[in-house]
Amino acid sequence: ARGAAMAAPSHDGEVHRLITYIFVYEDLISLTCGAVIIWYFAGSFEKNVGTVKHCILTAAFSVLSALLYLFLEPLVSRLLEVGDAKGFMPVAFATLGVSTTRSRMKRTLFFGCRVPVVLVPWFGLCIAWFVPHSSLLGNLCGLLVGEAYGLGYCFCLDFPESVGSKLDRVFPFTLLKRIPGLKYIPGSLAERRASENS
Repeated sequence: ARGAAMAAPSHDGEVHRLITYIFVYEDLISLTCGAVIIWYFAGSFEKNVGTVKHCILTAAFSVLSALLYLFLEPLVSRLLEVGDAKGFMPVAFATLGVSTTRSRMKRTLFFGCRVPVVLVPWFGLCIAWFVPHSSLLGNLCGLLVGEAYGLGYCFCLDFPESVGSKLDRVFPFTLLKRIPGLKYIPGSLAERRASENS
């Protein structure tokens, strides 16, 4: 049913589905696209903010994107066919929105053309339309949430580096540090720079 991926939580009280939809993939192609998006966008975002903040913001972006989707879906579905929001792509667009709004660069290369950095996510949104089982509305909601956070409208989600450093030393983040093959990024900028230089 249309909108089932996120619409159901509001009716059934299954609040957990406001986060778990990012782990839902229709087939191998969409799973592969999701894996590439997670590796490219989430990886670079994590390097800039640390693992703790990345995990917290991933959950926050997931919930906020889902709530915005639930709000807009009844309105947009009157005009267009709205696909279910599934997979990591809405959160990836949120992280891309944060990165571009806070970037010090004015222009960047996009498929060989120099374009303003702030337009990159919007070009990406058009490209993502062709990804199998991708939801344009879901991706748009993620991008709007990310840009709002990047511009400082979601300042309640920010916390000082000292808090991130403290959380580095508590469960479950202490467990993440011990997983072989997983690169843990410290919450402190000084520690991140030291780990990059070592």
